[in-house]
Amino acid sequence: MSKVNPPFRADHVGSLLRPPELLDARQQFFNGNLSAEALRVVEDRAIATAVTKMESLGLRSITDGEFRRTYFHLDFLQQLQGVTVTGSIAASSDAQSKVGFTPPKLSVTGKLRHVKNIQVDDFNYLQSQVSQTPKVTIPSPTMVHFRGGRKAIDIEAYPDMDEFFADLAQCYRDEINALYQAGCRYIQMDDTNLAYLCDAKMRAGVIERGEDPNELPRTYAALINSVIDGRPADLTMCVHLCRGNYRSTWFAEGGYEPVAEVLFNELNVDAYFLEYDDERSGDFAPLRFVPDHKTVVLGLVTTKAAALEPKQELIQRVNDAAQYVPLENLCLSPQCGFSSTVEGNAVTADDQWAKLALVVETAREIWGE
Repeated sequence: MSKVNPPFRADHVGSLLRPPELLDARQQFFNGNLSAEALRVVEDRAIATAVTKMESLGLRSITDGEFRRTYFHLDFLQQLQGVTVTGSIAASSDAQSKVGFTPPKLSVTGKLRHVKNIQVDDFNYLQSQVSQTPKVTIPSPTMVHFRGGRKAIDIEAYPDMDEFFADLAQCYRDEINALYQAGCRYIQMDDTNLAYLCDAKMRAGVIERGEDPNELPRTYAALINSVIDGRPADLTMCVHLCRGNYRSTWFAEGGYEPVAEVLFNELNVDAYFLEYDDERSGDFAPLRFVPDHKTVVLGLVTTKAAALEPKQELIQRVNDAAQYVPLENLCLSPQCGFSSTVEGNAVTADDQWAKLALVVETAREIWGE
């Protein structure tokens, strides 16, 4: 039984390991030794090669590997007028001590405006290269709020938070409409925050910032809905939940139970890409809240480690999840991208392609062609 519309039975989250020649070109660009135009030529070439490889594996959902980005979120968000990127945030896990890194901090320093199309040129190039369905990944609008909360939003620009959320939603509507006009029919919003709200330490941090961790999921669902409600019927909108994915480390842990009811019933997306590669994500019980008209893509194959999951184990886990969600409403993918930041996870390109091939083979075994 094949699935015509995305997400597909075998899907993937988005980012791929950057090839060495692309990393080298990017470094030259940052050092001022390569023009933006010359960098784009190298990116184009790397994307064309990756597209050919993805299609040869049998994937029907094709991304550009996020090859033009340094971060899965900041490259996009800092192109909105009113957004400023500085410094770094505190992580609740041992990521800081392990890798000496926490992500840069984002703040709102003026009125939010969508002043130019952000992903359209990138989509147009991807579309020119694929024979399958091109997929665009963008950071969820919640990324502009969660990490700093009220304190990171300029009080003079936004004395009223309702106006902040309204302007933010409009920025996203403008971008999604531009992508749709260009021919894009498959968009995924990457959201770490709904997953962070499953983590006890992160929830404590939210309370310290003066927010209610039980109310924030509702606020975020309303924000995303105000972006996507009224979308064209042929536009698939998904959300991917992630607990952090920098160089194979993570920033949060905890099952989906604290946010499940709101996540699955108040957030009007078509599908969910859910991390389920290890015990950090909890069990499948929260999937009992998923309504019949939605799709869940189970992220059972880890991108954080090289070892291949046994196929029978993956099949068993899909069947376990099918106790809560009908099998026809399920798909399979890696738990996250392979390179949420330019550095990439601690796996090789061969590992990456083997993982994606495993997803395709396992999906064929479960659902048929």
